[in-house]
Amino acid sequence: MRILVTGGAGFIGSHFVRTLLGTGAPPDDGPHHTVTVLDAFTYAGNARNLAGLGEGACLDVVHGDIRDAPLVDALLRRHDAVVHFAAESHVDRSIAGGAEFVSTNVLGTQTLLEAAARHRVGRFVHVSTDEVYGSLATGSWTEESPPAPNSPYSASKAGSDLLALAYHRTHGLDVCVTRCSNNYGPRQHPEKVIPLFATRLLAGGTVPLYGDGSNVRDWLHVDDHCRALRLVLEGGRAGRIYNIGGGTELSNRELTARLLEICGAGWDRVEYVTDRKGHDLRYSVDWSRIRDELGYTPRHDFAEGLAATVAWYRDNPGWWDA
Repeated sequence: MRILVTGGAGFIGSHFVRTLLGTGAPPDDGPHHTVTVLDAFTYAGNARNLAGLGEGACLDVVHGDIRDAPLVDALLRRHDAVVHFAAESHVDRSIAGGAEFVSTNVLGTQTLLEAAARHRVGRFVHVSTDEVYGSLATGSWTEESPPAPNSPYSASKAGSDLLALAYHRTHGLDVCVTRCSNNYGPRQHPEKVIPLFATRLLAGGTVPLYGDGSNVRDWLHVDDHCRALRLVLEGGRAGRIYNIGGGTELSNRELTARLLEICGAGWDRVEYVTDRKGHDLRYSVDWSRIRDELGYTPRHDFAEGLAATVAWYRDNPGWWDA
């Protein structure tokens, strides 16, 4: 299968490329793929994330923007599937200014969908987020829960989700939408909470904790996420939404305590800061659909995965210093 991976030099995208071509690749009797990475190489896209995979018969890297219609059209003409990661994804940046989020996440996705429909691409996996559901105090969202986003970022992702599903209904495009909980793991940009806290603590600095730290998130190791995405790519049902969870819910204060312990730091290194505007209290997805239909279950123990993630940042200061 010839797969176009948008945003493939980013955190999750590069891990997914590795599941196809490098670490985590299938056994010899499994399906084999050739991959084209399309990435704009903004601050979050890093060519070093693809180091060791090499370019050649199985991997091509294209520096370009998903909003570039002629480029996207030329690429989609020669691919069988799209796995679409490329997005502006940091909530704080979207609060400071939402225009780029709408442009990239909505118009960029529409550009891809239009070309995919025109060239009858066999599968389009649109990678989204549980943040489109909004916030809930108890229980978990199912795939039938209506979107109720609270930030410009999540609103732009909800819009792109609806576009993707509309292209399935209108044009018959083979679309699957995935909505994941918070990812963690190596090579995540230090604007996100776990690498931000880990790198600051490792460097002897302080960390900012929003409000009273009571906001709750479910944590999903990036390798588990990528394994789930591969299941959707190869066996998901067209027109379906698949929630992907990790099974570990923690408040931000509980997460901070674990990171402090791993880094050998105390609470004197924590600075309480004004809470973020529109800060969702809690996310939680019901991922029984992907478990029952495709056999997904998370494999990573959170305590072990978090310790290994912090160790990666400790061992690779050159990556995050840059």
